[in-house]
Amino acid sequence: MVTATGEPVVAQRGRALPAFAIIGWRWIGRSPAVAIAPILLPFIFLYFLSLISPPYLLPLEIVGAMLFTMQNIGSWVLGDSAIWRIECSLQDMFVASPLGRIRYLFGIAFSNLIAMAPALVVLAVLLYFELDRNGMAFTPFAGLVLAGALAVMWVLFSAVGISVSSRVKTQRAIYPVGNLTFTILGMLSPLYYPLSSLPPVWQDLARFLPTTYAALLVQGAFGITPATPPELALYAGLLLLSATVGIVLGLRMYKWGTE
Repeated sequence: MVTATGEPVVAQRGRALPAFAIIGWRWIGRSPAVAIAPILLPFIFLYFLSLISPPYLLPLEIVGAMLFTMQNIGSWVLGDSAIWRIECSLQDMFVASPLGRIRYLFGIAFSNLIAMAPALVVLAVLLYFELDRNGMAFTPFAGLVLAGALAVMWVLFSAVGISVSSRVKTQRAIYPVGNLTFTILGMLSPLYYPLSSLPPVWQDLARFLPTTYAALLVQGAFGITPATPPELALYAGLLLLSATVGIVLGLRMYKWGTE
């Protein structure tokens, strides 16, 4: 399509997400270690857990590793958005463009999801074989529940990451703030162990975190921990409710431009 003067018409919408996707792929292409690091981190933790925990808990721990990996996208989003804003001043360009802060959030989140995808694929394959070895099945229903929980975690912690990054004032505070925030969130939630194994006070704190309900939902869907259909529905509802609250609070705290 061309204009009246013969110039080609360039689409003004639908280009942001593919552009951010290219950033994610080029990041992996230029530095393959970016894709290797998210694989090594949960595997090192899983290895030591396999030495001290019963073998039947390994599927639960792999599910926890997948959720923890998805949660860590928030830390990457925090780092990228803060560096782009503070060091590169790129956010000013996006603020002046028609992009909007929500599409900017999803763009950075999608770029980092591509970098995390190899780790999630490797963990999913490992989960399939461990479930089979323990007499459980990777059913389509459980797979959909896992994908849904991971998607909710992706949106939630990307929103948390970019909202926290908008409050960071100096470059040297980026990584300490990000690592501290998401490490604490990961430690409080029962990702690598059953909720019932925690002390009562810790259990009460964990019930305020969406990741807890994501873990309980996925564990119950795979049959790793016992859960009735009403309990699964309750976990799903609490996950969506707590995630919605977290996303709303994150977006309210998110500073875009000179807001």
